[in-house]
Amino acid sequence: MADARREMFGHVAKIAGILASASRIELLDLLVQSERSVEALTQASQLTVANVSQHLQHLRRAGIVAARRSGKQTYYRLADERILDLMASLRAITEDNVAEAGKLLKRFYLERDELSPVSRDELIERLQNGQIILIDVRPDIEFRAAHIPGALSVPVTSLPGRLGELSRQQQIVAYCRGPYCVMAYKAMEILRPQGYQARRLDGGFTEWRRAGLPVASEAAAAG
Repeated sequence: MADARREMFGHVAKIAGILASASRIELLDLLVQSERSVEALTQASQLTVANVSQHLQHLRRAGIVAARRSGKQTYYRLADERILDLMASLRAITEDNVAEAGKLLKRFYLERDELSPVSRDELIERLQNGQIILIDVRPDIEFRAAHIPGALSVPVTSLPGRLGELSRQQQIVAYCRGPYCVMAYKAMEILRPQGYQARRLDGGFTEWRRAGLPVASEAAAAG
């Protein structure tokens, strides 16, 4: 029994070792948003094609991501939704126990926005009552793949030129990828100086999906 226990610990250690890479964590964070090809992941992560392919093969062999072929392209996606909870636990442990991580979190996130974010429960209630405008400031490819129902796609890169589409009479809630994404923060820095009442969604799309809340997609809408 002791040998079996040690062997099981060895298998657990292999999975932990595969995840012990900042690049692989980043790729998983991107795959939470949408299924993507190697080329799309390369562009989004700014890693090389060779590096992305190598990381994906490790993740695939571990059963963390899955792949499908479509023509000449291979598309990757999360194979196990439990990776969302694992990543959330890793973030929490890191933020609470690694001093440098705590300092980074405070400097680049917590101190960047003086207003508290909107909770998921508050967002659901206010969307149902038509009290807010919800904007998804991620790249359009991610919005089309999966987004919060009722959201408008306004990528942060195009937001300055689309302010005229947004009413100043309603509060705007913006969301991006997840806890370490800065696109929603950038949206606040664009909207508020122009007189818009704007807040961020707590946890972004990653935490919305992890909570098991409904998502919509352009493909589903078209079908």
